[in-house]
Amino acid sequence: MDIQTIRHESVGETLQSASLSNGLRVRVVPKKGFSSYFACFGTYYGSAMRSFLLSGERHDTPAGVAHYLEHKMFDMPDGDNALQTMTASGADPNAFTSYDETVYYFRCTENFEENLRTLLRFVSTPYFTAETVAKEQGIIAQEIRMYDDEPDNAVYYELMRLLYRSHPVRDDIAGTVESIAEINADTLLACHRAFYVPGNMCLCVEGDVDAAAVCAIAEEVLGSESGEKPQPLIVEENDAPAALFTERRMSVAAPLFLLGAAFRPTDGDVLRERIVARLALRLLCGASSPFYARLYREGLINRSFAAGTDFPANTAVVTAGGESRDPQRVFDELLGEVSRIGEEGFEKDYFERARRASLGARLRGFEDFDSVCLSCFEAAALGYDVFDAPAVLASVTAEECRDFLVRTLTRERTALSVVRPIEE
Repeated sequence: MDIQTIRHESVGETLQSASLSNGLRVRVVPKKGFSSYFACFGTYYGSAMRSFLLSGERHDTPAGVAHYLEHKMFDMPDGDNALQTMTASGADPNAFTSYDETVYYFRCTENFEENLRTLLRFVSTPYFTAETVAKEQGIIAQEIRMYDDEPDNAVYYELMRLLYRSHPVRDDIAGTVESIAEINADTLLACHRAFYVPGNMCLCVEGDVDAAAVCAIAEEVLGSESGEKPQPLIVEENDAPAALFTERRMSVAAPLFLLGAAFRPTDGDVLRERIVARLALRLLCGASSPFYARLYREGLINRSFAAGTDFPANTAVVTAGGESRDPQRVFDELLGEVSRIGEEGFEKDYFERARRASLGARLRGFEDFDSVCLSCFEAAALGYDVFDAPAVLASVTAEECRDFLVRTLTRERTALSVVRPIEE
């Protein structure tokens, strides 16, 4: 086992990387003298991977399997529940499912190795019966109905259905009440066998730990078999949105909106593209931007307004939204601001201030064990080092940010989703 150690002197961080004989990727950020630990162990399998090839055979699964499986993985063969076991051992465990990841994690200040072994054991050992799966179905259905009534959730998924015609990212990660009714114990077991193999997984740890010891524990618990990696079937989308506007009525105090545009992520410098996209949005409509200040002053937006980027399952999207008395006006003003930036560019001092603010946020983020480990998990699959981000950010130009905005937020590709009060 070869452990590669890279010391990033400019940010005072070290990253240790290894690939075990079973194919598991391991990332360790040693923090000598610290009393806290964070570990995450997960699979590159999420809600968007509903169709895949394994041993040349195609498998099609209902919406919501990855999330359903996450719910059931905490049951252990000895009758215990991993959440309760780890909590009793001083850990704070949890999990989440996204479009392309399912991650299980814990924080602790004691009994780290014991909790790590429990994490590795329960995630790699499926244990459920027809009865327990059926019981969970009602719990998840209730969760789905609850989120269906959430305006923030509704405005987001309505936007995704505007931007995508058939890609699974247009559907709720948890699936629908109807789709989860098709899921049974055999479905969950088949997807665990396909995706929960070491060669499709990653373990990330931060704390006062020894990378060799972490790798040894992983090999001890998981064994040497790598398993065959599945091949998720990629859904290709037309660049044009399915539609540009949608509106619905819900129980909200003021109109809620979310605008956005989808684009195809690069096959090249993944880290740079993500940094450019995030900085470009800060420049366009961040809280210190001229656009934000003007619309806030005019009462068109309030402090709920926010913008962001996401790169789920071989696609990418930029969004911005919040509450507004006139969502269409905000939409038009934002696209007008993009047009102005395309013609005039960014004022040099403003660009440098925004870049320094972004750099400061990046450096502060390195103090958060959770954020670093989860970022390392994503980076391991995409082939970049999270601690390279400050150097990349320092080299980004104003022209790159301008070109990204002009290329992405066009009138033809930007859609608007609005939720209005039932009585307005």
